[in-house]
Amino acid sequence: MRSSLAIVAIGDSTTAGTPGFLSPLEAPPGGRGDPESQYGYWITKARPGWRVLNRGINGQRSDQILARFGRDVMLEKPDLVVILAGVNDIYQGRKEDSVRNNLEAMYERAEGSSVVPVAATILPYNSAGPREAVSIRNVNSWISSTSEERGMLFCDTNEAVRDGADPDRLASTPDGLHPDVDGYRRMGEAIVKALSDAGY
Repeated sequence: MRSSLAIVAIGDSTTAGTPGFLSPLEAPPGGRGDPESQYGYWITKARPGWRVLNRGINGQRSDQILARFGRDVMLEKPDLVVILAGVNDIYQGRKEDSVRNNLEAMYERAEGSSVVPVAATILPYNSAGPREAVSIRNVNSWISSTSEERGMLFCDTNEAVRDGADPDRLASTPDGLHPDVDGYRRMGEAIVKALSDAGY
């Protein structure tokens, strides 16, 4: 196992830690709220020598996250970047193809700069209708298969937080849209397991 590791967590609200925490990008310089309401906290709890930079912004689509990828990931020169994006695109009715294209561009930018990408799956949310639920499943299937084809690190963060009885809903949530602290803990632990299984 790697005793020290620099990780950037980039994404939307489910990276930032909404609703319990505002990320450092949302509330500079160090963020504000309950630090346990972010999966990055639980990664460092499990691996104290690892450093996680929370670069989540509530409400952002994958194209907006891609647009700041250079600033928030490349300039930091991390060892790895956890990429979790696309739910807001689907929420706003955007096409699955655009999500896939933006995610692939982020994977390629990371790999091209010798930063190891970790592809994470989009989380469910409880108010998603049938169309949104199908889109989430479709994009997540693509993330999984693309990770396998590219030999890329993968974490099924969706599985970590979803309801066992209804996979299109969150197991526990304060607002129907985001995980609660326990959900963020399970996300962090799932990412640590994925990285540990890969030799980190």
